[in-house]
Amino acid sequence: MDAMTDSATRPARLDVGVVGAGRVGAVLGAALARAGHRVVAASAVSLRSRTRAASLLPDADIRRPPDVFAVADLVLLAVPEPVLPELVDGLVRTGAVRPGQLVAHTCGRYGTAVLAPAVGAGALPMALHPALSFTGTGVDVQRLGDASFGVTAPDPVWPIAAALVVEMGGDPVRIAEENRTIYDAAITHGARHVVALLGDAIDLLRDAGVEHPERMLGPLLSAASDHVMRSGDDALAGPAADGDAAAVAEHLEAWSAQHPEAVAEYRVLARRTAERALARGRLRAEQAESLLDVLADGPRA
Repeated sequence: MDAMTDSATRPARLDVGVVGAGRVGAVLGAALARAGHRVVAASAVSLRSRTRAASLLPDADIRRPPDVFAVADLVLLAVPEPVLPELVDGLVRTGAVRPGQLVAHTCGRYGTAVLAPAVGAGALPMALHPALSFTGTGVDVQRLGDASFGVTAPDPVWPIAAALVVEMGGDPVRIAEENRTIYDAAITHGARHVVALLGDAIDLLRDAGVEHPERMLGPLLSAASDHVMRSGDDALAGPAADGDAAAVAEHLEAWSAQHPEAVAEYRVLARRTAERALARGRLRAEQAESLLDVLADGPRA
């Protein structure tokens, strides 16, 4: 992507506005400032957002969203997904959006169709979704160097969108408009749902007498993640992948006794593990049949 950042294709130095100085918006604004752009304004309502803006965006004036648009060449809409469509409509109705203005949102679920009202007012649309879990601190600015961004933009705007991501330190990955939902589902399932799964595992380890379950799970998770990224389904492991129906039945009994509300979670994930192992040739059909019988008929919450 080096070609994206040469003098012929990199965006001019822009006046940037951030609507929503939350964990994502403030960090991306700080990354753009580090790249040489000027973050001139931000909207921040809560005390926490104002404190974060003061720390990460010290040169930005705190303004209302329409006033952020008034002074910015590029506006980042870093707001929760349910708020975005109504916010865009409202800003267009107030005349805040100017022809030629770059308008980007950071939501995973939406492409650029959600920005259609702004496009109707002459804006150039971009969806820039960083596939990263944010803390809202300066540490995240450095971590962007390891992050991919799901980027959706019309062909004429794509070089600008890609260059902005590269300038922030990220890797732009083009996602077609029609694929945004499945993209977001994959990110949610692979990185968001795992928080609940790990929470349940931590609870069970505590029940087993482990005083610091995070110390036990941390290295295991790191190794498992690295293995699956390198080897795909060759990394499948555990009793479900091995066809050990007796062990799975014992697990279901333990879950039912200790955390009955989470038994369904184990059942679904073990079944999916077995299905992938079967498709990979790791399990014989008779092993899979016995295992799936246990998962269908074993102890229930």
